[in-house]
Amino acid sequence: ADVPTVRVLPDGLTIEAVGGQTIMDAAHELGLYWPTTCGGEGICTTCACTVEDGIDNLEPMGRSERKTLAEERGAEVLDSGKVRLACQARVHGDVTVTKRGVRPE
Repeated sequence: ADVPTVRVLPDGLTIEAVGGQTIMDAAHELGLYWPTTCGGEGICTTCACTVEDGIDNLEPMGRSERKTLAEERGAEVLDSGKVRLACQARVHGDVTVTKRGVRPE
């Protein structure tokens, strides 16, 4: 089976995400730094990325992710559905996201 990939703009990095890994876990496994303040606990929004393509290939948002985004960024970010926490969003197919600051550690 093809391994799902996460393409990260604007730098065009490609990350392989195996078996429902979160975007952030997949990035860390490749030795990439992904901005976070809470260390991946889903309580800050520093890791949040904008999904440009392949939103249906991400597991739907859970209650805690929804709550964090609404509290930190305002309920309107939920309406677009395009902003996801990289530490929570599990990948099941190819996705393209925009996130500045992702780089090799």
